[in-house]
Amino acid sequence: MTKKILLASKSPRRQELIKGIELPYEVKVFDVDETFPQHLKAEEIPLFLAQKKSAGYTSNLQENEILITADTIVWVNNHVLNKPENEQEAFNMLSEICGTSHLVYTGVCLRSQEKQVTFFDCSEVFIKQLSEDEIWHYIKHYKPFDKAGSYGIQDWFGYIAVEKINGCFYNVMGLPVSKLYHTLKEFN
Repeated sequence: MTKKILLASKSPRRQELIKGIELPYEVKVFDVDETFPQHLKAEEIPLFLAQKKSAGYTSNLQENEILITADTIVWVNNHVLNKPENEQEAFNMLSEICGTSHLVYTGVCLRSQEKQVTFFDCSEVFIKQLSEDEIWHYIKHYKPFDKAGSYGIQDWFGYIAVEKINGCFYNVMGLPVSKLYHTLKEFN
């Protein structure tokens, strides 16, 4: 791959995942308002936000650069769970997903000077029922306020609560790396 990859993400998990596919990249950090139209559902939300983040990168892309933006949501009971704003909201979200399954959608946008491609991936995650004490333990010790749905599959919650996954594990972490890798190969 001859293009230079620009990963527009503050997420340490996305940075770790893209490093794992051994492509040279540079992190670009900038702020984008992450609101979206309320009529959007399921995969439409992260696709919209990935494109919005891409449009928010106002520097000119060079001929040899590909910008990658992404967004991940949790979809349960026909509504979205974003990042919690406080401990009570985190508790409510985790209580809602415990003992059931939910969908995790990640939307990805690749953009160069010549073109733009968007795609999404979806994983179904089955969560065991946890006690209130276990949920509060997780919130107090792991502070999941930067995570969609209030949890990280790669930490304590994932170890004890995730029963099974249908789909890509890394998608749940925030970046469907296999799909990204193969899309990048075709993007050139």
